[in-house]
Amino acid sequence: MSSTLKIEGLRVEVAGTEVLKGFDLTMHSGEVHAIMGPNGSGKSTLAHALTGHPGYRVLEGSVTIDGVELLTLSPTERARHGLVLVMQQPFEIPGVRTFDLLAAAGADPTTLRERMLEEARRIELPLELLDRFVNVDLSGGERKRSEMVQLGVLRPKFAMLDEIDSGLDVDALDAVAKRLVAATTEWNCGVLAITHFRRLLLELTPTMIHVVSDGRVVATGGPELAEVLERDGYEVFRSAST
Repeated sequence: MSSTLKIEGLRVEVAGTEVLKGFDLTMHSGEVHAIMGPNGSGKSTLAHALTGHPGYRVLEGSVTIDGVELLTLSPTERARHGLVLVMQQPFEIPGVRTFDLLAAAGADPTTLRERMLEEARRIELPLELLDRFVNVDLSGGERKRSEMVQLGVLRPKFAMLDEIDSGLDVDALDAVAKRLVAATTEWNCGVLAITHFRRLLLELTPTMIHVVSDGRVVATGGPELAEVLERDGYEVFRSAST
C-alpha cells in the first residue's frame, strides 16, 4: 500500500528563535529523500519537530501521512501512524530490554523474539546484545545496528534518519545502508535521511536531495546534487536563501 508524507509551510521555534521558516516537502512510499545543509540550517529541528519533541514549538504549518494531521498527535500516536525517528545518538534506557520496548510499541509478542533474531542476523548484531538493556554498554556502531533491528521489527511507513552515519565505520555504514535499501522494497518504507556526508548516499541512493538553508528548502535535485555539494559546498545555496 502506498503512503504519502507531506510537510507544508512548517514553522518551528526553539528557545524563542524561529528555526524552520516555511519548510515544504512531499515524499511517497519506497522513496529515499536526503536532507542536506550547513550546520544550524534546521535539519535536526525538522526531525525533532516532526516526531513531537516537547522543546520544539510549532508556529504554523501541517504535517500529514495519508491525510492524517500529525501535529495534533502525541509522539506515540505519530509513531503508530507510521513515522519513526532513528536518532544520531540513541538514548540508553536502563532497566528496559529491547523486547519490552518493541512489545510496548505494538509488536506481536508471540513472534517478536523470532523477528528480533532474524533482524539481528541480517544487520550482523551479536545476538547476545539483544538481551541487554536498550543501548546500555553498546558501542556507537552497535547502537545503530540495534536501531535497524527495531526498524525491521516495527516496519514504519516512513523512517526519518537523523545523521545515522555519524560515527559509523565503513562496515557498519554498509550494513545499515543495505538494510535501509531493503526496507524500501520489503514493506515500501519511505526513508528521509538527514546527513552531512555523501558517503551514506553512495550506498543509499536518494530519489531526491533537498538542500536546506535558513530553515527552508532552497534547492531540490537528483543524486547528482550530492556531487555539486561536495565540490562547491553550501555557499551558493546560503545566498539563495537570503
